[in-house]
Amino acid sequence: MRSGSRGSTFGTFMIIGTTVAAFSSFVYRLFGDTIPTIFWVHLKEVGAALIMLAVFVFAVAWLLKAKPHKKPQHYFVKVFDLFGQEFKIEGMRTEFKTHDVAWSFMKNYKKSYPLYNFALVSDLPNSDKMTIFRYL
Repeated sequence: MRSGSRGSTFGTFMIIGTTVAAFSSFVYRLFGDTIPTIFWVHLKEVGAALIMLAVFVFAVAWLLKAKPHKKPQHYFVKVFDLFGQEFKIEGMRTEFKTHDVAWSFMKNYKKSYPLYNFALVSDLPNSDKMTIFRYL
């Protein structure tokens, strides 16, 4: 009787060992190969989408920081002498509503008064001082 019980114990261990080995092989193949293969295509798509989203967020943040939120309503031309002191020339128009017109006048003033320097400035809402846009 004892020899028969040894054989059934060995057979039981062989069945259990084979079952555990087969199950672990199945789990290894499932999590190591099958599931990653199924989701790899989707993970690559998600990765590309995250990169594109990061680029888009960076571009929007850069555009918001780079451009002034409110354009100035008035531009001024300031005249400076050779020593850097602000100077007034009688009869010279110094206040403008658009940047392009002020820039055009300032270029003409520089041709007419070559010994003076000119600055195109405006008062921005978030600044205590006048902001210089161009300087000749």
